Parts: sequence; structure tokens; C-alpha cells
Amino acid sequence: MSLPRQQPEPTDFETITAALRACRICRDAPENLPGLPHEPRPIVHGQSSARLCIASQAPGILAHTSGKSFDDPSGVRLRAWLGIDETVFYDGRRVAIVPMGSCFPGNDAKGGDLPPRLECAPRWRTSLFAALPHLELILVIGQYAQAWHLGEDFDGLTSTVKRWEAILSSERFPRVLPLPHPSWRNNAWLKKNPWFEAELLPVLRQQVAAMLAFPAEASPAP
Repeated sequence: MSLPRQQPEPTDFETITAALRACRICRDAPENLPGLPHEPRPIVHGQSSARLCIASQAPGILAHTSGKSFDDPSGVRLRAWLGIDETVFYDGRRVAIVPMGSCFPGNDAKGGDLPPRLECAPRWRTSLFAALPHLELILVIGQYAQAWHLGEDFDGLTSTVKRWEAILSSERFPRVLPLPHPSWRNNAWLKKNPWFEAELLPVLRQQVAAMLAFPAEASPAP
């Protein structure tokens, strides 16, 4: 069952993220799912001045433990794809990290991460993005983020990422660039699709480098 998307709220990013970090909806009021079996720890990064957004899937267990998005080998690979180090990656003045589900969803029977919780995005996502007025580029990582941000333009992960040039050059603003998840579980996908590293990644790094100058109104990092 799809949930209605919340209308934007007239508030700032920092206020919304403070409320999100206190959210326990996936534990206390689950949507057609069992309640989250562990204590929620919502994770989101950024400030209202961010120009680049990483729209990801959901925190993994290592991120859940540390409280930092992509604090794991997937993050190492993602930062290499972007051509930036941890200092820039976690600088909320320039980069926002907004997962589809803000809490670690748990593991499936095979030990992989479960999909992002259904309750999170409809409750928080529209308001979060409305409070990021300086965004220029959203990197949509994985099928859940691509389906949300691209709507009818999403037709499966591989097909969507293959159309990255058309999607990036469309009239959307902020612009959107689809990426696969940087998890080691996608090693086989990367080998089958060498064009991703040869053609897309150089453009990705160029796009990211072009927007890393501090906005004039940026506040010091916390």
C-alpha cells in the first residue's frame, strides 16, 4: 500500500532533522509491517545550505552503531566514486545525506539489509527537501530512491542508470543523477556494466567538484 506524501512544512532543515531524530513511528506505529524490533536511531546529515544531496537507501548496521551515514565499506567506495574525502563528505554545509529510511531496517533471512521502512519517506521526505533550497544535484542511489525521485522515469535500476545522461540533462531542478548502491553486493553488477566506471564516474566527479565551494551564507560545521 502506498502512503500519501506529506505536504511541505514551513520550517527549516535543522528543525525538521531534530524532530526526525526523535521519531519512533516505525517502532510504535508501523505501516503494514511488524514494528521495528530494535530501538530506532534515525540518521540524516546536512544543513540548509547544502548544494549536493545523497539520496540513499537506509543505514546499515555499522552506520546504526556509529550514527554516521555510510560509515562502512560502501561509504569508502561511494567517496571514491565522488572523488571526495570524509571531511567533505560529512560537511553538512555542502553535502546532505537523506536516506529513504532513516533507521537501520534490520536483516533478512540471508543476512542482507531489509528494504527501507515504509513509514519514513512519506512522513519526512517532502519536508526535508523543501527545507534544502540551495540543492543543485541529487544523487539517487539504488532502486528505492530512484523510484521516489524519478517517478515514471524509473524503469528498473540498470535501465535507469543506463539513461543517466538523459536524466541528468532533463529540465528537473535540482538535477538528478541515478547510481547503483556502492555495496560489495553489487560487485557483479559493476563487472557486467563497465560503462558505469568508464563513462558515468568521470562526469559524476566533475559535477561534484563544481559545486563544493562554500555557499556565502554557510554556517560553521557543528
